[in-house]
Amino acid sequence: MLSIGEFSKICEVSTKTLRYYDEIGLINPDEINSENGYRYYSIRQLKKMLFINRLKSYHFSLEEIKAILELEEDQSEEKLCSALNRKRREVQGKLNAFEYTLKQMSNDILNLEKGIPMMSCLDNIEVQLVETRPMNILYMRQMMSSDDYARGYGTYFNRLYEKIAAEKLTLLGAPMTIYHSPEYNPAGNDTEFAIPIEETVKGTRDLPGGLCAKSVLKGSYSELTSVYAKLREWVENEGYELVKSPYEVYVTDPNQATVPEKIVTEVYFPV
Repeated sequence: MLSIGEFSKICEVSTKTLRYYDEIGLINPDEINSENGYRYYSIRQLKKMLFINRLKSYHFSLEEIKAILELEEDQSEEKLCSALNRKRREVQGKLNAFEYTLKQMSNDILNLEKGIPMMSCLDNIEVQLVETRPMNILYMRQMMSSDDYARGYGTYFNRLYEKIAAEKLTLLGAPMTIYHSPEYNPAGNDTEFAIPIEETVKGTRDLPGGLCAKSVLKGSYSELTSVYAKLREWVENEGYELVKSPYEVYVTDPNQATVPEKIVTEVYFPV
């Protein structure tokens, strides 16, 4: 048996953390002295603690780790492999985002050294005046908080695609998001997820066509705010007015894009 201090030293986990893990049922001492309350861990528990440390280093939450530890033995390898693959995709996505950020920072530094203003990138965003055609869209409309967006896009678009497949509907275009809220609110924004289809069924509506200011972003979604700023400036300078909710069309599937620069998003401001 190892004292909590010895166990802590070997595994490089503080005694405070070990007590917390005991409290939430992640790993419990094998023995607690009834007279003095001292906690003891067995040698065999070292392997479990190191396994927990490994999963933490992979950015699994304590809740996710606990679920993995509770897996039945005959299912554990398959489900662990599935969980690791899912987490690897998450980490790769974050890595791609960081690489894009580093590249962007390097470009900003290079431009500043040349005397080029940091936000001069706005001058390179092109705006076109286009006439769009009416569309029949299958849609879902939700109030989305800022925390909901990342998982929300996948969840709601997946539901729409499942309905299209189940009812054998005819797909006519790329998925899109329409933003109805008049202002940004971290607590919740009126957001419509939509996919153009041919058939008129329950859950579809007409999206009118008309004159739009349009811009195309090739890059990370984090750059969309710059596109919105440029479009709003263009609308103002050219003497137009925004008459309906702006929307985005996702020309490329972000899951298929190997680097952020290959993600293509069209932004429309109906004017």
